[in-house]
Formats: sequence, C-alpha cells, structure tokens
Amino acid sequence: MSKALTIAKFGGTSVANYEVMQNCARIVISNTSTRIVVVSAAAGVTNHLVQLAHTPLTQQQIEEICAAVTKIELAILDKLPNALSVQPKLDDLLSELRSLAFHEEILKRADLKDQLLSLGERMSSLLFTEVLLEQGEHALNFDVRKVLRTDSEFGEATPNIEKIAEQADAYLRPELAKAIIVTQGFIGSDEQGRTTTLGRGGSDFTAALLAEGLDAQVCEIWTDVNGVFTTDPRITAAAKPLPELSFEEAAEMATFGAKVLHPATMEPALRKNVRVFVGSSTEPEKGGTWLVRDCKHEPPFRAITRRKEQVMVTVKTPKMMYAQGFLQQVFSIIAKHRLSVDLVTTSEIAVSFTLDNPANSVAHRLNKETIAELETICEVKVEDGFDLVTVVGNHMHSAKGVSSRIFAAIAEYNLRMICFGANPHNISFLVNEKDSSEIVRVLHQALFEVS
Repeated sequence: MSKALTIAKFGGTSVANYEVMQNCARIVISNTSTRIVVVSAAAGVTNHLVQLAHTPLTQQQIEEICAAVTKIELAILDKLPNALSVQPKLDDLLSELRSLAFHEEILKRADLKDQLLSLGERMSSLLFTEVLLEQGEHALNFDVRKVLRTDSEFGEATPNIEKIAEQADAYLRPELAKAIIVTQGFIGSDEQGRTTTLGRGGSDFTAALLAEGLDAQVCEIWTDVNGVFTTDPRITAAAKPLPELSFEEAAEMATFGAKVLHPATMEPALRKNVRVFVGSSTEPEKGGTWLVRDCKHEPPFRAITRRKEQVMVTVKTPKMMYAQGFLQQVFSIIAKHRLSVDLVTTSEIAVSFTLDNPANSVAHRLNKETIAELETICEVKVEDGFDLVTVVGNHMHSAKGVSSRIFAAIAEYNLRMICFGANPHNISFLVNEKDSSEIVRVLHQALFEVS
C-alpha cells in the first residue's frame, strides 16, 4: 500500500462550499492511490476564528462572528443528502465554538486559542467525509490529533517526527485498505493531549508530515491556482506557471513569501523524497507544478517572491568594537525566543537584521519580548514599513551576470538591506512597502519577460 500511497490536501477555497467539495471528491475518487485527504478550514472561517482568539470584542461582536461561521458551515450541511446523520456532530462543534469564544480567558490563554482555532478544520473534515460517503465511497473522519504529536508551543508547535511515524503506523496504516481517511490539517496535540496548531498555512505541513510518516509516494497540494508561478499573479498578470521546481527552490520560495506552500512543507518531503504536486482543485485538467529532488533544468532565475510586514532591528553598542561574544549574546537571545532571522548585515559597532512581523502572530508577540531583552545589553532601534523581495534561482552566487541584471533593473529604487552569497538559490533585499509591488513587476519584466 505505501508504494502507491498518495496524500491529497485541499485548501480553504477548495472546501469553501458544497459544490467545490464535490469537485475535490471527484479528484480524490479519480485516483485510486489517494487514501488520505487532509482539509483546511472553509475559506473565511479561520479569519473569523483568529479574530475571536486575538481581538477584544463585545458580546454582540462575538455573537455576530459565531453566527458568520455557523452560516458558512450550515450552508454546506444543508446541501448534504444525508444531513441529519451529520448535524448532531456539527452542532457539537458549533457549541464548542461558542463556549470557547465566550470563555473569559480566551484572550490570555494560548491553549484555549489553539482549541478554538482547530474547529475550522474539524468541521471541514466532518462535512467532506459525508460528501465522499454520498458518492458511494467508504470514508472515515479521523482525528489527526491521535497521530500528529507536537511540543507545547501553542500557536506554532514543532512536530515530533519520530512520534508521528509511530502513531501513523499504529492508527492510520491499518485503515488505509478499508476507507479513504479524511483528516484535519494545521492541528496536532502535545504529550498531555492538548490541542496545538502548526501556524498559519500549516495544512500543507500536515500533509507532508503524514506523507513522511507513512512513506507515501506523492503529496498533492490542491489550491485555487494552477501550480506555482514565477511570481504572485495578483502583482503582475505576466506571471507564468512553473512545470517543476526543486525542493530547495520551493523551500526558498515558501520561506520568502510564496503563499502557495507552507515554508516547512519541503522538509518532510525532502527527508523521504516524497514528490509534491501543486494544482487547482477547480481546474485539475490544467495540470500544475511538480516539486522534486532534482530538476532537469536549473535556470539562474526561477521566481520572485515577496514577504510583507517585515521589521528591521538594529542593535548597537560601542562595546562591540573589537569585542568578542557580543554577536553570540544577541543571537542567543533571538534563539531563546525561537525567532527566525532572514537578513543580517554588520558594521564595526552595529548589527541589523530582519524579522517577520505579521499582526496577531506568535512572531509578533515574541518580537516584543526579544526586543525588551536585547535592550538590557545594547541600544535597539526598530524600523517597520518594509517588505522583503527575493529572487529565487540556481547557482546564483557563481553564475556571471546574475546580480548585475537584478541590480540594473531596480537601480531607481532604494534597497535598505541586501543578502547575497550565502545561498546559491536566492538574493534578497529589504525595500519600502510602498515600492515592493512595482519592484516585483520591474524585476519580473527584466528577468522573465525579455527574451
């Protein structure tokens, strides 16, 4: 079974309503190797849940948001031919939603936030299982928390790879021959059985982790676009779909802002050489992008990404001059708070680096704690209003003319920081957020639209 096993993940727009769920069911049924389906929350639901978990609201506002979520879920339920068999379970989940939304400590307790945020995926998997059943398939709604074990870092939990493989072997493998298993992305549980989440977009990561744990051959990521593009089509209509990407290129793109994939998805796929496919659930016939270990063609320029909401932190102290250990102190504090630094530049008495800073995120909270601790050892300056633009490709540090083409194209714009040479797959620079869309368009024209 494992040799031919495919795991299919469907994103929020793919399970947004009954009709698109039927499309997804047809994709699943058309491939007999697909035995596990991972679903996200229906489009719009997670945004509502994040608001409930992170924003101080009046009782009336909480009622309205709960009603909006309920409306999305009931619209799907009402179209199910056998709705009565599912309704009691959905009612239980909606009741749990209200209970957590009105909990007096929801804004203070990270464990309650994760429990609340898990409900979107749990409702989607319940309803999608029924869509498969109505089409005559044997389908089982499975609670992924039995398998996907993590640490207790609520909001952005780290998976326990060995435990996941052990649990998948015990609980999932015996069911593969009996039914199509529908489960949840994004969520897991810690050793105490408490619900955790993998961070925004974690459903891709879930699918890859299960593929790794079960030695699957293929992991399919079904979304609302026909694969991975040379850049975000919303920035320029000239963006083109890519037939293939290497794991390294895809990892760089995901890390630096490509929304099609979760940054961590490539790690499990690379460890077990699981081929990853990205395609559109509404137009599966158009094909998509294959992510593989080795590509036949490795061009110097593959894609351009943008990551918004960046902050630049500069730490400065006269003591740094000729001093040993200052950088170690700075990065020990960053590591302690589990933050990831992208760009770093140094001078004799100062170090500047960038941090991801999306609102209502774990990173946003940790940034504040980190900066407060850094201020105990040095002067700290924080600047925001930046976006991070990255050109992804191959052999970029050794191929002639790569950097000159990039810098010539954007000579009219101010680049606040530049990172190049440490990695053969990218060159990144920090730019003012007001310029980032135009910079991406100009770069795309220079690198991909000129023969």
